[in-house]
Amino acid sequence: MIRSILLSVTRGFVMGAADIVPGVSGGTIALIFGIYERLIASIKSGSSALGAILKFDGGGFKRWMGRVEWTFILPLGGGILLAVGSLASVLEHLLDTQAVLMAALFGGLVAGSVVVAWTMIRHPLSRHVWIALGVAVVVFVGLGLGGGTSAETVSQVSQPAMWAFFTSGAIAICAMILPGISGSFILVLLGMYAPLLNAVTSRDFATLAVFMFGAVIGLALFSQVLHRALTLHHDVVIASLVGLMAGSLRVLWPWPHGIESVALAAPDSDVLVATLIAVAAFVVVIVVARFAQRLETVDHPASAVG
Repeated sequence: MIRSILLSVTRGFVMGAADIVPGVSGGTIALIFGIYERLIASIKSGSSALGAILKFDGGGFKRWMGRVEWTFILPLGGGILLAVGSLASVLEHLLDTQAVLMAALFGGLVAGSVVVAWTMIRHPLSRHVWIALGVAVVVFVGLGLGGGTSAETVSQVSQPAMWAFFTSGAIAICAMILPGISGSFILVLLGMYAPLLNAVTSRDFATLAVFMFGAVIGLALFSQVLHRALTLHHDVVIASLVGLMAGSLRVLWPWPHGIESVALAAPDSDVLVATLIAVAAFVVVIVVARFAQRLETVDHPASAVG
């Protein structure tokens, strides 16, 4: 039990660290660790419990709450919050001072995740290849339409109202649990990344509570849709997620300015080091995924969506 809790905290910490970086998703990390479908199933059960409350269905509330893996979800959430609270300023500094190398690192992680996610397709068919390619092209081209994507190049909201934090939380959380779509990147596009990061670093707990409440509501609604899609169309959904991750690599191309821009340029600085970091990250993901998924099978052999 203690080992499982510590493992969940560690997984959550890595997911939280990923969610801070525009262009990387905590959902991608969940896929690497082999807990993605288990995570969605527990979130869906929790959201169903909230729905039962609104219907004044006490029996339904107890039944759904009993299906939530609390010893898995609570430590995972704690690890995420710990990472956000402790690493926000560190990662912000590294992304500013080592933009190319950090982009290469996360690019390698996501590239490895594409391979890992593809192996999750239970019955791969040619149509899944076309779905993945189609989604990847749409995402890749779509990201390029916006030009700059950093908090400096996209106008950030000045002194946003509390409802803006609530709404951005509800929207961003959907991206955070989707591999290939970064919640932080969505916050940048909404103009809320800088205000939220400022709230984290200044320990503005009231603002953070409003954001978290919006995230809970958004997560409750979106998890129902995602869980049903995974249940009824598992391989199509996974193929689409593969495409999302592959297309999102545009954000993580190291040149010209790391994740500060979706513009593409020829390598012109730190080429060898960046390449070695990306390759190392790719290999680490493959190795960690194999080890983590075996560990998940041992710890939770019955994990499944449904």
